Amino acid sequence: MTQTAQRRIRIGIDTGGTFTDVVALDEVSGELVTTKTPSTPGNPADGFIAGIEKILGLMGASGEDITAVSHGTTVATNKLLEGKVEALGFITTEGYEFMLEIARQSVPDGYGNSYFWVKPDRIVPADRVRTVGGRMDFEGNEVRAFDEAGAIAAARWFKDQGITTLGVCFLHSYANDAHELAMRDILRREHPEAVVSISSEVLREYREYERSMTTLVDAAVKPNVSRYVTNISSRLRQMWEQQDERSEFDDVGRVHGGATPTRGFYVMKSNGGVLSADEVVHQPITTVLSGPAAGALGAALIAKVAGFPKILTCDGGGTSTDVSVVLDGEPTLTTEGSVGAYPSKIPMIDVVTVGAGGGSIAWISPEGALKVGPQSAGADPGPLCYAKGGTEPTITDAHVTLGRIPPHLLGGEIPLDVDAARRGIHGLAERLGLDFERCATGILEISAWNQANALRQVSVKRGLDVRDFMLTTFGGSGSLLACRLVDILDLAGVVVPPNPGNVSAFGLLTVDVKNDYVQTHVRKQSALDFPEIQAILDDLTAKAATALKKEGFAQADHRFQRTIDVRYVGQAFEVRVPAPEGAVDQTYAAHIADAFHAAHRQLYGYDFRDDPTQQVEWVNLRVTGIGPITRPEIQRMPAPGRWTLTEPPYREVCFDADEGYRRTPIVQRSDLVAGAQLSGPVIIEEFGSTIPVHPGFDVRVDDFGNLVIAKETAR
Repeated sequence: MTQTAQRRIRIGIDTGGTFTDVVALDEVSGELVTTKTPSTPGNPADGFIAGIEKILGLMGASGEDITAVSHGTTVATNKLLEGKVEALGFITTEGYEFMLEIARQSVPDGYGNSYFWVKPDRIVPADRVRTVGGRMDFEGNEVRAFDEAGAIAAARWFKDQGITTLGVCFLHSYANDAHELAMRDILRREHPEAVVSISSEVLREYREYERSMTTLVDAAVKPNVSRYVTNISSRLRQMWEQQDERSEFDDVGRVHGGATPTRGFYVMKSNGGVLSADEVVHQPITTVLSGPAAGALGAALIAKVAGFPKILTCDGGGTSTDVSVVLDGEPTLTTEGSVGAYPSKIPMIDVVTVGAGGGSIAWISPEGALKVGPQSAGADPGPLCYAKGGTEPTITDAHVTLGRIPPHLLGGEIPLDVDAARRGIHGLAERLGLDFERCATGILEISAWNQANALRQVSVKRGLDVRDFMLTTFGGSGSLLACRLVDILDLAGVVVPPNPGNVSAFGLLTVDVKNDYVQTHVRKQSALDFPEIQAILDDLTAKAATALKKEGFAQADHRFQRTIDVRYVGQAFEVRVPAPEGAVDQTYAAHIADAFHAAHRQLYGYDFRDDPTQQVEWVNLRVTGIGPITRPEIQRMPAPGRWTLTEPPYREVCFDADEGYRRTPIVQRSDLVAGAQLSGPVIIEEFGSTIPVHPGFDVRVDDFGNLVIAKETAR
């Protein structure tokens, strides 16, 4: 096939617990095609390849037409959430063998929890920690020479114990990595089968506990991520090589031009960028929030095009709901995140996950209170209504028995056993001494408050007024409680994109290639050495440029973003502020200080801008290298003719236990046109999701096919 006849198709694939969502973009025509295929938990690569084959079949295309595949994976996330990491070893500086045991003094949920909180098991128990002599100071000067004999002894001990996954973190290695590099060389020689992560490559930042934990998490997920990505890469390569002799793929190149087919596979990173599969196996920790990050990015682009600069995202799945905040089309980032019990100080989209998905189980506490989640029935056996062996009522069971979702999923492909769900909730209601409707609506009310608390965590606790925000809901269950969330949080309204179940996969097509570089450099603003700072920023930029060149981007396409972590002298934590391009001088420093004062006031309600006794201190210098891609254009709907709602089918639906069931119209989303308006109560159904619009709410269809829901009083 010649280049002129060849198509250019980019594919985004998001693997979930039940379904693998696939979105493909024809870069020439702008055509966007979506589909779903069952996930294959035993070997996720099977579902991945099946999804590609299915979408290519729908488009009448072949493997040689693919320019790039971007993938959101939960391999690293699930590994950490399950806590099933392999035996890890830890090598650190002599005298610091109990660094992980001491950790930090902070107690989750505040000091009121001090009497009840039990310190979790360390990721590496104390008997698997070995120390090596040698010491750097905070400026990178060698205080004591590296103990090579001790390093060899440590390497041999881990080899004798059969521990093949190791993390190395020496004190102040962010300032000088010579000792860590020497340790890695010794491990390669003495223990060659070991998988090793060193802190100076994972996180070149001070605070030894967080750096150690981040390095150990990187080591823990490296074997699984490597196996998974390598498996998919080889199968994609086989797909391409079957037609390679007939194609001129090398002339078509990657999404940005100029690379081979095997380099067309990208994996989503937690920071809102992607990285080629060849590189991501060396940075596996960067994928720990791969899936949720893609959803936030897809929702951000959709909402920005629709004219909503401030949104909260709500990605509802079968097991959990992920929420985040988006300002001016960009999800907010944090370096204070964690996955499960493990802190990870890598840059990641600020996502909070709550165990409130469709499969979350309703149960009774020992005190006799109704609880919902975080335990989940998952996809197998799933809710009672799935009739696959589930034994406990779930959120989905409550929805279907109240009539809020139809007695089937995916347009009738999956029938639901409503009677089984009713029996389960009835038994729970009897134990609680409640009538059926009050128990079922109570399950959904608790779930809504769980989601609302997560939304508060990413907004109100960050100094944001949620009344200014629209809520963008997506995922299979993300829109089911949207109206109730508006009531609880007093939000401006809700935006439900078309094909909400595929927003995460769509988000993978909107993602640039990104790499982050950081260097700790603690200096008071009054003592800044501008040439020294300029040299560090230039060095970080050069590293980012080298990575982008390796990814195949021309120098003219390179973009760089600077940020600086700043605090008041004496504070324990920093605020990250954007930094402009240009030479670092007195004016530049004053600009950073002004930005910090403003950000501090927004976050905490005060600043010391006018207090000369409170000095500003720079802590970390950061540079992000960005290789931009061409984003898909969100198409406007055709100009509508006159539209009226014909006589729809009706269903008895309970929105409130006191008011009972109401005869509610059922509208197919595919029948709606731009400008269409409806008033609740109404149920809007489509292939992958259902949107219950409660009484007292209006819904309209905007020019891009989004459903915009607001209270009647907000019209």
